[in-house]
Amino acid sequence: MAHVVTSGRLTPSERVSRAFPLGVHSSVAGVPEVPGAVNVSVYAPGLDAVDVWFETAPDRWTAALLERRSAGIHHGRVDGFLPGVRYGFWPHGAPLPADPGAFQLLLDPYGRGIGTTYGHTGQPLYFSVATEQVFDWGSDQHPHIPWRDTVVYETHVRGMTMLHPDLPEALRGTYAGMGHPAVIRYLLELGITAVELLPVHFHIDEPHLQDLGLSNYWGYNTLGFFSPHAGYATAAAQAAGPQTVQDEVKAMVKALHQAGLEVILDVVYNHTAEGAQDEPALCWRGLGDEVYYRHSPDGRYLDTTGCGNTLDFSEPRVIQLALDSLRYWVSEFHVDGFRFDLAPTLARDAENRFDRRHPLLVALAADPVMQGIKLIAEPWDLGPDGWQTGNFPPGWADWNDHFRDTVRDFWLVDQAALAAGEPAGSLARLGGALAGSAELFARSDRTPLSSLNLVTAHDGFTMADLTAYNHKHNEANGEDNRDGSNHNRSWNHGIEGPSDDPAIQARRAQTARNLMATLLFSVGVPMITAGDEIGRSQHGNNNSYCQDNRISWLSWDFDDGARRMLETTRRLLRIRREFLAMQPYAFPADSRDAFLLWFSATGEPMTAADWHDPGCRVLQLLLGSAKSERAGLVVINGQNEPAEVVLPDRDTLHATGVDTAEGRLYELLATTADPDGRRTGARLARGETDRVAADSISVYRA
Repeated sequence: MAHVVTSGRLTPSERVSRAFPLGVHSSVAGVPEVPGAVNVSVYAPGLDAVDVWFETAPDRWTAALLERRSAGIHHGRVDGFLPGVRYGFWPHGAPLPADPGAFQLLLDPYGRGIGTTYGHTGQPLYFSVATEQVFDWGSDQHPHIPWRDTVVYETHVRGMTMLHPDLPEALRGTYAGMGHPAVIRYLLELGITAVELLPVHFHIDEPHLQDLGLSNYWGYNTLGFFSPHAGYATAAAQAAGPQTVQDEVKAMVKALHQAGLEVILDVVYNHTAEGAQDEPALCWRGLGDEVYYRHSPDGRYLDTTGCGNTLDFSEPRVIQLALDSLRYWVSEFHVDGFRFDLAPTLARDAENRFDRRHPLLVALAADPVMQGIKLIAEPWDLGPDGWQTGNFPPGWADWNDHFRDTVRDFWLVDQAALAAGEPAGSLARLGGALAGSAELFARSDRTPLSSLNLVTAHDGFTMADLTAYNHKHNEANGEDNRDGSNHNRSWNHGIEGPSDDPAIQARRAQTARNLMATLLFSVGVPMITAGDEIGRSQHGNNNSYCQDNRISWLSWDFDDGARRMLETTRRLLRIRREFLAMQPYAFPADSRDAFLLWFSATGEPMTAADWHDPGCRVLQLLLGSAKSERAGLVVINGQNEPAEVVLPDRDTLHATGVDTAEGRLYELLATTADPDGRRTGARLARGETDRVAADSISVYRA
């Protein structure tokens, strides 16, 4: 039977508590340490007094009043509170409608672990769980890979490992599987330097998905900012409890670090799993709804996320919550970076306006724990002035949607128009994308290395589906195909969906290679979506957030097309890596040294008329550094017929003032029209004419 206590066996001096740090801690500066006693502190500005309920034995719950309050923080010393204990908060004096073990208490916003049970009606109940930080990291260190050498691989712990044939069955779909040598070997052979994991914070399924028998596979519905998601742990770790789940996550990070790979987490601080205003309180809503969430003057939620609620980052304690969580994942889990979902929401002031000098952004720039940690913005949300690509401050990289849309337009929308006998777009926008959108990022005092270039992401068509579908096919999501974007900038090459026509298959494969090559040879930081390197298809589903099945998982049963795309991607990444290795450290961020030279099909410098002429679809880009022995020449033929291209000659290069290399040849390293590499190694003299295949990219070493 549950009962209420205040201080138990603690003496008056041992009952001293501190408001900080928030959460449950056995050791706090200035507080006497007593075995079995902890300092409990929770920010609950909406409550006059708070009890912490905790389980002292199976099905035996005890409540202790947090006796002290300071500026909305309730804190106290609690005896008998051991690691592994389940606990939660409740307003002091308020009746519980059921036994605490069968009722949804309010979670600790700083809870390090979350456990799940089920009530009498079968509904899930969540409890905070106390843990300890005892993992042996050995000599583990952050790889600290420079941005210019970084290649990001966006993937999902479960989707990456669920079908991997070299993983033991017990490790499939798990953190341990992600850290397995077979997965690490694949990433290294591909040429990846950083894995960006879709959310691994503890998350739950929205009610409408539960009604449909589906789940939130992507995980953008956070219930715990300090707790790993237990569902991605092995069955043995889940059975052992949150402490063991934590250890499995840390072991994954340690294994990836030992291979030289960075770990970036996709994090969701813009909203919580409590959903719309009328849904039950799980944590923040019950502790202080008016402070934690953003409201309009009439009391309704202001929603800049499309998820039912928005955390209010004009409130200091909300900013602190995010900062403390980020520091925790860096300090205790050795995470190397974060990608922030709907990042403008985190930098909105009291007037709901984006501020690039928002206190959160300033604090992240100044925090010693966060120095050297990669910060990546998804630079848009659904609020006013919600599109902020290029406006985040120095130290950040932005997902570059301008790059994404431009590359899709050039290789898909324009190609569809040409195939239909219609005019296509000019080269002007493509040139900006290839240059890392330098002008876009210059306005925030950043270089093109702040451009996180992407063609695809978890949200939208895969690269293969961009070439095979004109329309989304999301019927499996249970929303009558209403969900997901209708503006995909895709082209099915004449037939919607799978095709047995060898000609269509070949054109689709070449378009995919063009997309990948453009991504990898543009200035900036490339991000590959897991599976694009093997032609993974989601059968036209462009919003697979609720598809925890083969629609979303990587298939490791490669056919000839998958193997050819994989080898092409490996080769392109190898060329990129070798080229960068020949450049000085500051390349390409130092504009005083780096050069990008643009030439037409005739080998002459591009003119303004060339850039804006829709009929001009051939472009040559020579890039490198005056301090390097090697430059790279990228030749793009965006027309649907072969082109005779004059490679820049010695006199033209000398006229630019940057031709310092002694060599006189161009060596063909790869062309997307020849995936088997039959012409690889061909050498051409400066000023010589090369025949470049239709709809292709060729890369030369100069």
